[in-house]
Amino acid sequence: MDKSLIAKKTPILVDLKENETYLWCSCGKSSNIPFCNGAHIGTDFVPLSFVAKKTGKAKLCACNHTKTPPYCDGSHLKL
Repeated sequence: MDKSLIAKKTPILVDLKENETYLWCSCGKSSNIPFCNGAHIGTDFVPLSFVAKKTGKAKLCACNHTKTPPYCDGSHLKL
């Protein structure tokens, strides 16, 4: 299996809209981190589809080491 890339060692603050579906990049290769742009094609990775529970700001993981994807859990602090 391929190893995911660390796009950034900090979370990315994004605006989410309630009930909207998003695709979170799990490979770290997207040019649109933290969202998927299809760069995983040809790898073992697939994006994580998630629905925003509320409208507002959210910290999404960009290091791909979170235990709570797509949300940052501070794992980047241990890299």
